[in-house]
Amino acid sequence: MASSPLNKPLLLLTILSLFLLVLPLGSWASQPVVNNPVLKYHNGPILTGQVNLAILWYGRFARETKNILRDFIRSLNSPVPGLDPSVASWWKTVERYQAATSPRGRVAPIKVKIVKQKTDKNYSVGKILTQDFFLPLMDKVRGPGKNYVTVIFTARDVSVAGTCMGRCSRHGVIGAGPAARLYLVVGNPETECPGVCGWPFHRADYGPQTLPLQPPNGNVGADAMVVGLASALAGAVTNPYNNGFFQGPAMNPLEAVNACPGMFGSGSFPGYAGKVLIAPGTGGCFNAHGLKGRKYLLPALWNPDTRKCWTLL
Repeated sequence: MASSPLNKPLLLLTILSLFLLVLPLGSWASQPVVNNPVLKYHNGPILTGQVNLAILWYGRFARETKNILRDFIRSLNSPVPGLDPSVASWWKTVERYQAATSPRGRVAPIKVKIVKQKTDKNYSVGKILTQDFFLPLMDKVRGPGKNYVTVIFTARDVSVAGTCMGRCSRHGVIGAGPAARLYLVVGNPETECPGVCGWPFHRADYGPQTLPLQPPNGNVGADAMVVGLASALAGAVTNPYNNGFFQGPAMNPLEAVNACPGMFGSGSFPGYAGKVLIAPGTGGCFNAHGLKGRKYLLPALWNPDTRKCWTLL
């Protein structure tokens, strides 16, 4: 029997409700969700000037995976003429955090540079990494100088403690004072807990499923690692010593990216990434242009100017 005009709004509402119920959850499901988060500045230093990255590729990586991640890093300070939005425009919002730390609201470019790389193909500390192993791995690419950050990328067959609990990447500091050493650890979720840390490029582990997004570079592991790297790098710059910008407890804080979990474009809500662009031909979903024709899907940032979560689209 055909529905009457009076029943159409109710029918549409019912369909919408069912649609919302079947949307997937992702890594944000393990993060505390705070409505209208406000990151307080705790008067500690943030990273400015040039940030030097020493990369340790832990395990065996395909060359393309390395190239996707390296091209993302090199895109941070390289606007793409005629193509917007770009990775560089996302990074400019990270640079805006400087305004809140300076009496004059000064904002200068934060240059990110790869200064050293090494590969540990033989898994020197095994294939299960806990925090106890971070320092020995950092020693493999140790270097002097201010703003020196060790980045440990782990291969797809390496398990990093906490990944399945939603810790898809992390940053931290070992030591204190002049001897303090900063690090990032970014795991490849393609094998281990892809439904937690591979979302939105992989079906989620929670609840009824919808189709995931097509990764922009056709590589679920590498494209998910870009999201993890972006989150950890933004956190390391804006809260390097656990006394910068954050909300909540210092040892489990909400920071620049994880304060806005699961958001990639405007109109997002839990389980829906929001507005994205789709590349003709490949169907890859992205919101930022990078160098060498690369495309990336970058997470939302808490914007210190508007004091709200912000996305590129």
